[in-house]
Amino acid sequence: MNLINQKPEPKSESLQMNIIPIILSGGSGTRLWPLSRESKPKQFLSFGGDHSLIQDTALRCQGEIFDPRPILVCAESHRFLIAEDMRDIDVEADILLEPLRRNSCAAIAAGCLSALQRTSDAVVLVLAADHAIPDQQAFANAVSSALGDAENGNLVTFGIKPTKPATGYGYILPGRLLAKDGCSTVKAFVEKPDRETALDYLKDGYLWNSGNFLFRAQSFIDELARLEPEILAAVRKAYEKAGRDLDFLRLDADAFKQSPSISVDYAVMERTDKAAVFPVDYKWSDVGSWEAVWEVMPKSDQGNVTIGDGEIVNGTNNLVHSRGKLTTLVGVDNIAVVSTRDAVLVTSKAEAENVKKLVINLQKNGRTEANEALQIFRPWGNYECLDIGNGYQVKRIVVTPGGTLSLQKHRHRAEHWVVVQGKAEVTIDDNIQILEPNQSVYVPLGSVHRLANREAEPVVLIEVQSGDYLGEDDIIRLEDVYNREADG
Repeated sequence: MNLINQKPEPKSESLQMNIIPIILSGGSGTRLWPLSRESKPKQFLSFGGDHSLIQDTALRCQGEIFDPRPILVCAESHRFLIAEDMRDIDVEADILLEPLRRNSCAAIAAGCLSALQRTSDAVVLVLAADHAIPDQQAFANAVSSALGDAENGNLVTFGIKPTKPATGYGYILPGRLLAKDGCSTVKAFVEKPDRETALDYLKDGYLWNSGNFLFRAQSFIDELARLEPEILAAVRKAYEKAGRDLDFLRLDADAFKQSPSISVDYAVMERTDKAAVFPVDYKWSDVGSWEAVWEVMPKSDQGNVTIGDGEIVNGTNNLVHSRGKLTTLVGVDNIAVVSTRDAVLVTSKAEAENVKKLVINLQKNGRTEANEALQIFRPWGNYECLDIGNGYQVKRIVVTPGGTLSLQKHRHRAEHWVVVQGKAEVTIDDNIQILEPNQSVYVPLGSVHRLANREAEPVVLIEVQSGDYLGEDDIIRLEDVYNREADG
């Protein structure tokens, strides 16, 4: 379906309550390092539940007042993660790819233009992909209650009633009531305060700024045209010149990069006279630090949280998150320990927000652990680095049913493949063979090869690479069913 040339549908009574969710999925993956990284930021992680944060966000918008097909605006590099997460929960979505970061205002503008292709009077609910809101019914009730003011042309933001003097959130001061539904005008948006100022804000009735919004798409576009026409012009051009790429809509890079990079608060919400705030008191967290993870998780009688393989003795109010190795604490309080196969973080919960500074230091020092997750997702499945050394690398490769890697060759490396699960179709030059568990094959340097899964269960294999250069860019792609150029 061509979304660019699609004409808006006429409004019908059945569409009046079909609020279109726009889910923003960006992020650099720094605040919950080492579990979250740039290649797999926190919205793709799960904290004690069955779903990732972005899956929870999409499922939160599957009630009767919502259009069941959300619009997701995401980084191009995360497109396969997004697609897989939506496929896992059986949610069909329009996925818009940002070719580069231009902050939240440009992303929202693109989402609104997409919504307006469906219907000219679309009401949209703009949500961050990585927030936690456990009470789905309370969330839906709040959206329903704020809908009238949004339909009247107001740009509604949801203000969270504070539970503590948080210094990691912006705040909103409500003004006069707009209607009995509970929306108020906005007297002031304020930045993240120090603790003393935050205490004063609680006394004065300020709300936390959730960064989630409800408004008519056209109302937002009209205000953006008035306040930041350069952003709208660039995004509109990028949308009009967008191209279809498999299940994605790829915004035009040359046009999109012309947009100023600015948040929606600075560009619109703090300057418009149409801003409104709806106060809510349901549990909410932006899961912005390891302390925030501790806060939202179930706790032991001693206030401890253990996720994965961990044990705590004679300690209180601690968090242990361990992947793959036993992690233990004895006689310590109020700390977070996060352990992955390639990195360990130890921090006091009070200093957890400074993890971002640590990641910046790691990036300056050229540490690949700062940005790269061990598991990388592709349209055919995923791979994970198990070991790497001088002249060799070992990977675990999973090819989903129907998945096909590109027909390719390498300049610098040879490969050994050992199948441990499923049946793999292996092409090496002119030879095609089927490998079953415990069978292996050698892929010589420079040979044309491909791996495919024609069966109904995943193929799992161990790949051992050897050569003088083992980078992912050592791929000469000859044929690809996913129309990719250079990303594995």
